[in-house]
Amino acid sequence: MSTPPFLELPSGVEAGRVPTARGELAALEARPTDGGGDPRLPVLLVPGFTGSKEDFIAVLAPIAAAGHRVLAIDPSGQYESPGDADPTSYDVKALAEDLLSVVRHLGEPTHLLGHSFGGLVARAAALTDPGALASLTLLSSGPAAIPHPSSSNLELILQALPVMDLEAIWTAKRQLERPTEVDPPTPEIEDFLHRRFVANSPTAMLRHAEQLLSEADHVDELAGLELQVLVAYGPDDDAWPAAVQGEMARRLGARVAVIDGAGHSPAAQQPEATAAALLEFWSSVG
Repeated sequence: MSTPPFLELPSGVEAGRVPTARGELAALEARPTDGGGDPRLPVLLVPGFTGSKEDFIAVLAPIAAAGHRVLAIDPSGQYESPGDADPTSYDVKALAEDLLSVVRHLGEPTHLLGHSFGGLVARAAALTDPGALASLTLLSSGPAAIPHPSSSNLELILQALPVMDLEAIWTAKRQLERPTEVDPPTPEIEDFLHRRFVANSPTAMLRHAEQLLSEADHVDELAGLELQVLVAYGPDDDAWPAAVQGEMARRLGARVAVIDGAGHSPAAQQPEATAAALLEFWSSVG
């Protein structure tokens, strides 16, 4: 779960909703600002497990200032995008179709970025319709199922969801986390994290966790596409280790951006460096 550095929308960033074939998704959007030069291809940012569009709040303005229209979304079943009770609605392939619907709404090839679980969804979108994308960025994501020991937390959530509501899971989670927190969130951020967590669909959360523990390796399939790929991660990532992501990049023949000072959430932890790495990659793609 990423922790946004702030919540107040930067100048030029607006909250709204974006259509898909299955209904609307909540979004934050920034359009190219004056002085940004010629308009560039649009950007779509997809959060990870229990995350939201606010995970990208600190990178939206610099991306727009460089000339890109940029959307960050809540996928179906996460935070402000309500889902349904059908577990298959949250399969990676179904969520990937939602991303492709948004790309079609944007009207031109799009730079697609997926963070963590969102990276698995973004990869599925690329494998489904690579021609819809200008590039793919896998941010703190991996080649397959999340490995041990990070998988232990997901296994605990899978055990808890059938017998506990999200409020009780949140309380237990925070009781475990607080004693070892080096930089506790402010009360405002803590309140947001709480509201966001309990707003998630339990059905979606369960299905996401199952797939994070079982996702197959599709790296070779992705490598076979004529698609520019960036693999970006923090050296202190505690989900997929940096070495695992580096090896994935090697297999893909992908560009690599190591975001110094970041763990699993570079866009929230080191937004300036993350935005700079993304803009450099997208500029090289065209």
